[in-house]
Amino acid sequence: MIGLPFAGNGLVHGVFMTLGIVAGLGLFVFERRRRGLDDDRLWVIAGMTVAFGAVGSRLGTWFQFIDPRQNQSIELWWTDGNRSILAGLVGAWLGVLLGKLITGYRASTGDLFAPAVALAMVIGRIGCLLTENPGVPTGGQWGIVLTNEQVAMIGGVAGVGLHPSFAYEIAFQVVMLIWLWRHRDSLPKSGDLFIVYVAAYALFRFLVEFWRGNETVWWGLSRPQWFLLAMLPLLGWRLSRVFRDQPRAAPQLWRGQ
Repeated sequence: MIGLPFAGNGLVHGVFMTLGIVAGLGLFVFERRRRGLDDDRLWVIAGMTVAFGAVGSRLGTWFQFIDPRQNQSIELWWTDGNRSILAGLVGAWLGVLLGKLITGYRASTGDLFAPAVALAMVIGRIGCLLTENPGVPTGGQWGIVLTNEQVAMIGGVAGVGLHPSFAYEIAFQVVMLIWLWRHRDSLPKSGDLFIVYVAAYALFRFLVEFWRGNETVWWGLSRPQWFLLAMLPLLGWRLSRVFRDQPRAAPQLWRGQ
């Protein structure tokens, strides 16, 4: 059984989040140069993406209850509230849109960002694995075991093996990073790479939520799961367009027939 020596350590979490952002930006720069994109407006878009992603990850989870009076003040939530990767991705997407609106940049940037986001997630989620509530009980003799003191800080269940849900996500992001890297020049349209990545992550995240231990609100589903269900029709439509537009191989005529 694996312990959690850095439970609740905000410094460790912040270090890995920062390393993830820096690594993601580095990969963004590499891809920008590889593709020969010298437009300086991309720096503005990248900056807006990081900034809005950071703000979104913090404030995107503020609205917890339908009755606004039940929610904490924004000031208190900013300092003590939790962060959300899904809200951060939405914020980053809004940052891209606003950056393009400000700069007048029209070309798709999804293919530039997809591998960078996956790499940032791999590293950032290590910080989550080391410091946050890992998940629900495994029902077996394996998993991450928390002490009573750690449960008091980060929640969860003490003394039993818990699903290392963040390790599952790290493995998923590594697989996606490899796939994105191999196919970054093979999809028919610019931006398709990012659509495939987001759709795959949405499906994975919906499933892994059952092991995350987040609070359930309706019908045994958590808030992230309800958000993903709301986005499912849009993601399904966009993903269907990616594969529908795949070029078909021309029929081959065998010699001698």
